[in-house]
Amino acid sequence: MALDEVAHRYGFAPFRAKFHGQLAEGRIDGVKVLALKPMTFMNESGRSVNAALEFYKLPPEAVIVIHDEIDLAAGKIKVKRGGGHAGHNGLRSLHAHIGPDYGRLRLGVGHPGDKAKVAGHVLKDFAKADNAWLEPLIDSVAAHLALLITGDDGLFLNNVANDINPKPAKKDDQ
Repeated sequence: MALDEVAHRYGFAPFRAKFHGQLAEGRIDGVKVLALKPMTFMNESGRSVNAALEFYKLPPEAVIVIHDEIDLAAGKIKVKRGGGHAGHNGLRSLHAHIGPDYGRLRLGVGHPGDKAKVAGHVLKDFAKADNAWLEPLIDSVAAHLALLITGDDGLFLNNVANDINPKPAKKDDQ
């Protein structure tokens, strides 16, 4: 959903089948960006990303993975560069194929409360009620993605937080 919004917002070329996935190319603030949606099973998504990296001769540090995160409350986000996969099967596959040195934009989807319900929770579609937080979050992530691409993770996070949690206007003390 996030990549679809990015591609739409910045006028990327249409997605086409490539690298075991769907690839769209475009520019964000003058920087060439490849948006790849692996079409493998999640636990094989690293194959898709690795194929693209090898073709374009890019290092893992050029990758920013946008993924769901059950350990974050719905609507919360975090950015991480490098590190472990925390048991996420898609990230585990990326680690196996390209190593740990890529960026991650973790989008919180909340935990269902019962470990047995996790697979169903992350594989089902969002409920209509989730649109209240989901649409503004995805819109803001796309709007400020250039900051993440250029490595200004702090300003990216700050701008998204301000968009989705606007501060109330100050009253004039006159």
